[in-house]
Parts: sequence; structure tokens; C-alpha cells
Amino acid sequence: MNPVNPETEILSQQNSDQTFENRLRPKRFEDFPGQEQARRNLGIYIAAAKKRREPLDHILFSGPPGLGKTTLAGIVAAELGVEAHVTSGPALERPADLAGLLTSLKEGQILFVDEIHRLSSVVEEYLYSAMEDWAIDIVMDSGLYAKSIHLTIPRFTLIGATTRDGLLTAPFRSRFGILERLDYYSPEELERILSRSAAILGVRLDAGGSRELAGRCRGTPRIANRFLARARDVAEVNGDGIITAAVAGETLKMLGVDGNGLAEMDRRLLETLARHDGGPVGLKTLAVTVGETEDTLENVHEPFLIRRGYLVKTPAGRKLAPGGWEAIGGAKPPGGLFGR
Repeated sequence: MNPVNPETEILSQQNSDQTFENRLRPKRFEDFPGQEQARRNLGIYIAAAKKRREPLDHILFSGPPGLGKTTLAGIVAAELGVEAHVTSGPALERPADLAGLLTSLKEGQILFVDEIHRLSSVVEEYLYSAMEDWAIDIVMDSGLYAKSIHLTIPRFTLIGATTRDGLLTAPFRSRFGILERLDYYSPEELERILSRSAAILGVRLDAGGSRELAGRCRGTPRIANRFLARARDVAEVNGDGIITAAVAGETLKMLGVDGNGLAEMDRRLLETLARHDGGPVGLKTLAVTVGETEDTLENVHEPFLIRRGYLVKTPAGRKLAPGGWEAIGGAKPPGGLFGR
């Protein structure tokens, strides 16, 4: 028997997860529940661009992870009837990387850059002229042998996606003509998403199961679909193939998600604050204590906890809100609204 390569196993799982996610992605606006304002705005902008036979203006999608920024970029391309070239900020390390992508574009096509806030400052500056003047100047070699090559590029649409809007420089952000921020989904919208995903996967999902999953997925479609996939497994092995409220509850318990939608790391974060009398505690200290990166705490866990009233950010650090004390079963200490 050939030995199993752990790296190959991990890569295979990542590819499988990506295939699953792509399978559930809506391809048209009518299949995309939620984000009503953004969908309505984009529909008008796309119709106007097609009427004028011009490339669509550059778009910046911002908001927490898993809300559909990449999906919307794909829908925009489909509605325009053009190809989308996909890359990410970290992948564009040098101006030459960007030049290769831009020169391969055709008139009206889309360049989608995920995590656009992670572009290097050098690459970002090259994008300025590409976005406005449809040309870039690449400097070859250095010193006495340095020379500049002027490259004309077709008119294209840049779509950027970011979870950290504040990290974009003001000059860069101002070059996007369309700015759309995505927000968390309501339970009703998430139930519609789960119903659609269940139909695609061929799994039976009743109203109770849908309500249970939608209520505990942090307002995020990506998490809702992940819960659905695991609930399907539980329904097939421990049930009769139907995802009921009981099956959904069993699945969420297996995944470590409690009745408030809190995952293990959320509870560890709140419990750490409780051990420090409710705070304030600095982000760096919290990250070291719970064993997670500052970036993950700030962008993945905190938005949900703040929105639910479990945690507050203050100039002195993070503090446990009254709802946070209740969520972990602790008594709110005296001495003020958010503890001492």
C-alpha cells in the first residue's frame, strides 16, 4: 500500500470544498437571495453600460467573509456576457505579474482581484494608470540599462473584493466608480439560500431543519452551506435522509456550535474576557491567550460578537457586554454597563 501524503490529502480536501462551493454559487441575480440594494444598483449600472456599449465602471465589493463578493463578481461577468479573469492580491507580487494579466484581457472583460487590500504598494500604483488611462509603463532592468516600456491595454473592468476596506489607500479607493458594501443576511434570506442549495444537492430539508441551520450560521451563506453539507451526512447516516430540526441540532452540536451560534473560538474569546473581569483587554493579549491570529479575531469572530451584543470595542481594548456574560452563563459584574 502506498503511504498517504498529508499535503496531498489536504490539497484534495481544499479542492473538494472549492468544488462544492462553486456548485452552489448562483449564476444570475434572480438566483441570488439577499443584498437587495447592491443587486438593484448593479442591475441598473450593467444595463446602462450595455446600452452605451461601454465597459462597466470599476467596482469595489467590501464586507465580512462569506457574504457573496466573489459570487457577485461572477454574476456581473455573466450579466455582461464577458469573461472574468480571477486572481488575488497576494498573488500579484510584482508589476510584471500585473502586466501579464492586463495584456491578456480583451475589451470589456473583467479582472477580479480578491483580497485586493493585500496588493503591494508598487503593484497598486501601476493599477492607477491602468484603471484611468488604459496603459502602464513597465521599467525593465535597472541602473544604466533601465528602460521603460509603454503598454496599452484594452478597456476593462476591475472588480476588487475586500474584507478590510479601511486598509485601502484613499487614492486607490477613489478610482472605483461603484462601491458596494455587503451586509449579513437575515434568517429568512438564509432559509431561501438553504432551500436552493438543498435542491441542488438533492437533499430533503424540512422547515424545522432549515430554521435551525439559518438561525445559527452567523448571517453568512458560506457557513449556512457548510452546515447543510454536514447535516446531509448526519441525515444519511443517523436518520432517514431528511434534515429535520433534530438532525440539524445534532449536526450543530457535533460542530461545536451552541444555541447562540457561538463556535468554540467565540466562547474562548468571551471566557477570556470574563476571566479578566470583563476587560478591557487588548487585541494582542487576546490573540495570544486564545491561540488565534489578531487578524482572524478582528475579521472573523469580532464582527459577529459585536453585532449580537456580546462584545464591545473601546479605545482601551475589548470588553464583555451584558449579552456576552449571559451567553457564557456568567453573572454580569457590578460597576457599570459593561463591567468594571
